[in-house]
Amino acid sequence: MGVVFVMDTRETAVEFGFELALAAQLEATETLVSRQLGVAVHGRRVMDLVCIEPTAAFDERVALTAESIPAAAIESDVGPGRARYWKSAFDCHPERAERAVERALACGFFEEERRNGRTYVRQATRYPDWVDRVTGIENKPDLGRPGALETQLLTDVKLGLLDEVVLATASRVTGAHRNRIPDEVGIWQFDPETGEREVLREPEQLPVAEPGVEICERGSARTEIRIATVPAKRSARRALAERAYGKGWRSYRMPACARVDPDEHGLPFCPWKGRVVRPATECGPDCGGHDPADPPAFDPAALRAARTAWKADPEGQTHRQTDLERFSE
Repeated sequence: MGVVFVMDTRETAVEFGFELALAAQLEATETLVSRQLGVAVHGRRVMDLVCIEPTAAFDERVALTAESIPAAAIESDVGPGRARYWKSAFDCHPERAERAVERALACGFFEEERRNGRTYVRQATRYPDWVDRVTGIENKPDLGRPGALETQLLTDVKLGLLDEVVLATASRVTGAHRNRIPDEVGIWQFDPETGEREVLREPEQLPVAEPGVEICERGSARTEIRIATVPAKRSARRALAERAYGKGWRSYRMPACARVDPDEHGLPFCPWKGRVVRPATECGPDCGGHDPADPPAFDPAALRAARTAWKADPEGQTHRQTDLERFSE
């Protein structure tokens, strides 16, 4: 008989609530906050929270579009001047270029014109240099269950894609814990109930302007690494910032239950459970307190727009319906 693994949904729910509470607290500090984003160049690494401190050019980015602009479109030879034939303006796989053009047109970053049955594109406006510092936050409420924490943080430090990395926990941090955490990583102690955050150790600046060593796979007998060049890291940072801008952190849905009562931050609080719940895994007919009803009112875009500089419908945004067949030639 095989071994059956059972997911600890309670632990997952605690981590989810911790993450949302911290995101809500950080949102008030005038930084751009997003959740569950890839922070790798060659490998697979997902960071719990990403915070971006913008430059003075942030207003220019806000005016462009509420959506993510594809990095391939930004890095292409398409500029705000003369329109160019889209296929000759990209140095990447044609399918990636095609998707980037479609998305850039849909969000208003590109404008198009047709010549002899071909699509030519130009930037609607120049892309601003709006990203200053990028901070990654790994959430581990219970340090008694560290999982692959040490390898994850070591990967972040050696790669140097982010300016700084922080470990956030609700646990008491001992000397033994500190010894397993790279010295470059900052440590926060956070109470999701009160919103109080104490900085136990400041993070160090990571070498974002130098090549990085990315740990792609680490085992007992072999560690696979790849070198991340400075241009590759620069491109990955730009793509990360754009994903963060378009996604935000309220990417969850409210459950179809009359008991759930979203708080002022839009967190799915359940009075029956007495805490924030994770709708995807905790809510539904299998819950003893489930009371079927339409999901409570929840407008994540309106909440984000009311609490941050992000705009759901910026004045400079143009709306287009993208014809997916325009590239079929």
